Amino acid sequence: MLTWMSGALMVLLVGGWVVLNQTCGERYHRLGRLSMDGLRLQRLAPPLLFLLERGKVPMRLPIVFYRMQASVQKIHGLRHSAEMTLLFMAEALAYTWLILIGGCLWSLLSGDAIGLLTGLALGALLPVALVKDLHKKVTLREQDIVMEMPELLNKIVLLVGAGETVQRAIIHCVERNEDANHPLYAELKRMVLEWEGGHSFQQAFEQFNKRCGVQEVSIFTTTVLLNFRRGGSDFVLALRDLSRVLWEKRKAIARTRGEQASSKLVLPMVVIFMIVIVLLGAPAFMMMNM
Repeated sequence: MLTWMSGALMVLLVGGWVVLNQTCGERYHRLGRLSMDGLRLQRLAPPLLFLLERGKVPMRLPIVFYRMQASVQKIHGLRHSAEMTLLFMAEALAYTWLILIGGCLWSLLSGDAIGLLTGLALGALLPVALVKDLHKKVTLREQDIVMEMPELLNKIVLLVGAGETVQRAIIHCVERNEDANHPLYAELKRMVLEWEGGHSFQQAFEQFNKRCGVQEVSIFTTTVLLNFRRGGSDFVLALRDLSRVLWEKRKAIARTRGEQASSKLVLPMVVIFMIVIVLLGAPAFMMMNM
């Protein structure tokens, strides 16, 4: 009975993917080729995208979908965010699909139910873990932006105090930054490209604020838009006050990260302590038995 169930489920999963891949249409294959960092199973995505859309999963789970979409927007941008969210869901479903096939194959080879049960359990838990990892990446990105903001403000204050305009000061900060992959400077670079493409200063700053999605960046944007026309000492003082506040937040984030790092070391230290006890105690017990 178990072998029959595992074989039928395996045929259904493999055959279903093949049939859906042939019938889903070019649109889903085109969506599966969207550029999105971190995905490894995009080739398996088109049939699963077809299932998600025809099953109206975004409409049936709107809270889950829009929370995931908000996280995808912060990491990958506003463009094609809905399609990228579906692609991320298809990626999670592809892992579940493969794990279930592996569990069925394990049960077929061993004749034991443990393979199928393990596949079902891991297939249910892995998508949850992927979603949590996505939200964790968003949190780390926001923290990186907040921690870099005071340094950026100090540079802008110095350059504006030396006679540069706000636009030129930001361009200098972007050009002289060594870490091009930092999320804050990546968004600033994109804002500079928008200026060069014809966007107004205010419009480019507002888009920069939306892409970052961080309260501290919103305060920075508001401060700049309210004061940059006046310039002079008022603008510099406003940025200095904001910089002092952000330095305190940077210290708080660094303290939190330090506590998290130290808590992660507790388990390895306990394991090492137990190993040392066994290594030191084993000869003593062997001598007592002799």
